[in-house]
Amino acid sequence: QNKPLGYERDQVLVLPNIGMLGPKAEVFRQELARDARVRSISISGYLPAGDSYDNNYFASSENDPTQMKKLLRYEVDEQYIPTMGMEMLAGRNFSRAFGDSTAMILNESAVKAFGFEGKDAIGKTISRAFRDNQQRVHHVIGIVKDFHFRSLHDPISPLAMVLGEGGNIIVKAATDDIGGLVSSAKSRWDDLAAGQPFTYSFLDERFKQGYEAEQKTGLMLGLFSLLTIFVACLGLFGLAIFSTERRTKEIGVRKVLGASVSGITGLLAKDFLKLVFIAIVIASPLAWYFMDKWLSNFAYCIDISWWMFALAGSLAVAIAFLTISFHSIKAALANPVQSLRSE
Repeated sequence: QNKPLGYERDQVLVLPNIGMLGPKAEVFRQELARDARVRSISISGYLPAGDSYDNNYFASSENDPTQMKKLLRYEVDEQYIPTMGMEMLAGRNFSRAFGDSTAMILNESAVKAFGFEGKDAIGKTISRAFRDNQQRVHHVIGIVKDFHFRSLHDPISPLAMVLGEGGNIIVKAATDDIGGLVSSAKSRWDDLAAGQPFTYSFLDERFKQGYEAEQKTGLMLGLFSLLTIFVACLGLFGLAIFSTERRTKEIGVRKVLGASVSGITGLLAKDFLKLVFIAIVIASPLAWYFMDKWLSNFAYCIDISWWMFALAGSLAVAIAFLTISFHSIKAALANPVQSLRSE
């Protein structure tokens, strides 16, 4: 959830179904652009999170015209890359002033797939199969940094951007007053598309929806872990009471002979903590194995480090010690005379 995705998902408003506006879509866009709360606006049906168009095709480069590569094609306008906060590594963005109808921007993965060396891809031609086995030739004008346009379960695949529009209006907000911006957009929509439903979503919410299964799994495991720890603590507490009652006279003798409260507490806790350490030794490799198996479902994931097990083990020892120390300290503070008289 904290991994850099290669695009900005915060404060990005998505307004779908702009086809309902017909020829008024551009008017709607221009009116929104005049709002001071809007930083930039793009029109595209392709989104890197949530439901999006999926347009795969095969293309070849001038390096090897016979070798076809599978790419995902994004049809975007000239405002798409800045609106999404993507980074251009080389070349330039689209511009209608240059007549970029045949221009193409590749991501880093596509550059590698075609065998280009970084900036050398600028100016090269990419040919893709078109209708009736015809070829459409595109000229590479830029390279965009790889961004995650699918789930983190999947590796970033080659992607090509071409000039086009349609599908959604994507608004990058320049204000925290998102509610006011949405209300203003709805008012403009109702004026231009009377009777048509106004719907919207946020890009960060669309991203989170893609990982609902993982979030539910994490919540369930967290609840069961707390329940397990609570039951274990009850067991430890009961054993601590049982152990101190059995060793009441021993505790009294030790106190008479000068044993300190901390010493007696440590003596009583030692046997329990040995079991906790044994449990940590058994649990750690099992935890590593299952964590590694689960993380292998993701193309991009965290590394399992030793400190995670050290922290978990330290917390387990601390929780166990606090659980048993309450009764142990109480027994160590008791009057030794009463302890020696007990049966």
